[in-house]
Amino acid sequence: MQVTFLGTSSGVPTRARNVSSMALRLTQKSEIWLFDCGEGTQHQLLKSDVRLSQLKKIFISHMHGDHIFGLPGLLASIGLAGNSKGIEIYGPEKLEDYIKGVMYSSSSRIAYPINFHTVKQAAANEKALINEKDVSVKCTQLIHRVPTYAYRVEEKAKPGRFDIEKAQALRIPPGPIYAALKRGETVKINGKDFDGRTFSGPMQKGISMMYCTDTCFSEAAVELAKGVDLLIHEATYSHEDANLAYERKHSTSTMAAQTALEACANQLILTHLSPRYAPGNGVTANDLLNEAKVIFPNTLLAKDFMQVEIKTGCNSS
Repeated sequence: MQVTFLGTSSGVPTRARNVSSMALRLTQKSEIWLFDCGEGTQHQLLKSDVRLSQLKKIFISHMHGDHIFGLPGLLASIGLAGNSKGIEIYGPEKLEDYIKGVMYSSSSRIAYPINFHTVKQAAANEKALINEKDVSVKCTQLIHRVPTYAYRVEEKAKPGRFDIEKAQALRIPPGPIYAALKRGETVKINGKDFDGRTFSGPMQKGISMMYCTDTCFSEAAVELAKGVDLLIHEATYSHEDANLAYERKHSTSTMAAQTALEACANQLILTHLSPRYAPGNGVTANDLLNEAKVIFPNTLLAKDFMQVEIKTGCNSS
């Protein structure tokens, strides 16, 4: 998996940061999944190396404008391009009415399938929102002024390394039989059974990522983030502005770090930063980063167009 940050500001765009959006590339599926779609997201996509033709799913955290105002325009542009076979959209209950209302009022016609999925029940019942062959998605409700949801994407566990030397020593012919053994199947050769489970090492844990914005500190978020490889969490305010965070139901840098620490995440990336911490002000985004690192040292500060390849001990570029 690889994430590309398309917008990392809260509320309004700045010269250096657009409002919220992030693209997730699932390399094993050759798909792009988009998380939130603030105003100007399609311009950010054009400036990035994200291939819009691969967009298959869109996840919306909540119905505030800095997270959804770019979605109608993006969907309309995809329709004009004429190369989409369909998009699945996940989010709050009002999302479908909002999109259909804008499309109707603007006489915009979407000529490809769009399927809307509300996430409220999956979050309440702690059930998988998506459960595909190689990846799953779970969600949970956060603490904000309107219904808001965090999303966790996780690859399914994979078989361990196949012991090809053992197979060769037993004179098992290569090809499809090796693939069957690696899947853990039992294969019969010349009347003898070979148990595939004895040819591979322990199962390898799948890579995981969680997107969490907008919220105060949330125990539900901690629970969903348990053991995640990469936690992307809002940090709208500095620790000294915690009163504003509680009042407006957002997180400080230290709340984000505390979530990562309690969840035993591998890495934390701070996003959704208030414009009040722009360079040159008394407190800057780097100060928020330093606050978080005191609690959770493996923390990075998101910037627009920053890309991160997710793995155990994530690396950024």
